[in-house]
Amino acid sequence: MDKDRQQLSWEEKREQRFQEWLDPSGIPFVSPEAEKVYQERGRRLIDAYNLKEPDRVPVLVNVGSIPAYEYGLDYRRLSYDYDKLVEVCNQFNEDHALELDSWAMPQRFFPLKVLDILDYKLYHWPGRGLSDKARGYQYVEGEYMKADEYDAFLRDPSDFWLRIYLPRVFGVLDPFKMFKSLTHIIELPMTDFTPLAMPEVQAAFLSMAEAGKEFGKWMRVVGQFTGKMLASGYPVTRSNFAKAPFDTLGDTLRGTKGILLDMYRRPEKVLEAIDKITELTISTAIGQANAMRNIIIMFPLHKGADGWMNQRQFETFYWPSLKKVINALINEGFLVNLFAEGNYDSRLESVNEFPKGAVAWWFDQTDMSKAKRLLGNKCSLWGNVPTSLLVTGTAQEVENYCRNLIEKCGPGGGYILCPGASSDEAKVENLKAMVAAAKEYGVYRKS
Repeated sequence: MDKDRQQLSWEEKREQRFQEWLDPSGIPFVSPEAEKVYQERGRRLIDAYNLKEPDRVPVLVNVGSIPAYEYGLDYRRLSYDYDKLVEVCNQFNEDHALELDSWAMPQRFFPLKVLDILDYKLYHWPGRGLSDKARGYQYVEGEYMKADEYDAFLRDPSDFWLRIYLPRVFGVLDPFKMFKSLTHIIELPMTDFTPLAMPEVQAAFLSMAEAGKEFGKWMRVVGQFTGKMLASGYPVTRSNFAKAPFDTLGDTLRGTKGILLDMYRRPEKVLEAIDKITELTISTAIGQANAMRNIIIMFPLHKGADGWMNQRQFETFYWPSLKKVINALINEGFLVNLFAEGNYDSRLESVNEFPKGAVAWWFDQTDMSKAKRLLGNKCSLWGNVPTSLLVTGTAQEVENYCRNLIEKCGPGGGYILCPGASSDEAKVENLKAMVAAAKEYGVYRKS
């Protein structure tokens, strides 16, 4: 962050980030109209984030991998064939972008060859653990940190990640188990280079280089497409992902079964590990977002939902560390977007602890009337058009549901209409009905 920005209040820092996002300089717009709607779309979202009334309720549509199936292809094909991926996204945008008020983006199709090269264990994907026709990838539950490894993690998280965790989740990095802790490197006579001489270690590094080259090909495709999107008048929502510290421990490391047992068997170790992860999350999230000049940091909240843990556990294990991370990010001028997967009805009364306009809640299945009443005075609200409705309902049913949502959550501003979660099987006509509903029923003032 620039030195002069450090002297600003959090509100001033965030406004500066918003203005940098809206700044059209450097974007070769395809027409004056494209520049005009770029500003309109961006300002509409910023007003909603700030709990103001824009010209109308913004609507965010994530088409996911729908473009592949729209033209008789599938996720696997486009995740390996970048030329075809660009062709399909371009065609989908020509056919639907105006009515969807958004673009299909190739980022949704992760380059699966990278995962193949690295022999990634943490997910299944089409052709690897899932059917070739599967519409995405699936997390593989497991104990990637054992119950007796808390002390090793707490002593040196980076060393644990390098020599224990990475060999478990990337098959090609299994030889990294042969390394000594890097703290053994003092000066040349005391440094052991033996692992570097081992063919399997050399092969691991070559695989990493190969994966990097493949990922670079995909990044060039994504970068070119992003430039085209901007030039056409669609501002890219500049965001990073982060995780609640408890979710990092419970998803990435211990797994669901492991963390459930740990909450009862070793709660002190759980809290100590959460404290360590909290500090790492803050520094990493701020560093990455600043490096990429992003505005939003989005948290998919996995294990804090109703029914997963009781309120006492939520207020002991989940919320305090997440709140600490959120406050640190707010202070740096970022907008924090909390994606509350599942139902958060029982949490609403205990989470409205941040300054007005600092946090946005994206709700999946939460009661939106209750959310508006308990959070709407301070937080921007997103959601919660059911994915089941977008997949199985009619366009008229979607329009009616969206109208009801807008009437509940729209008054006073701060509401963004969007699905409760992404769906790769939603009907395109239902996504268009969402946008049409926002334009018909979500108008605050004539532009």
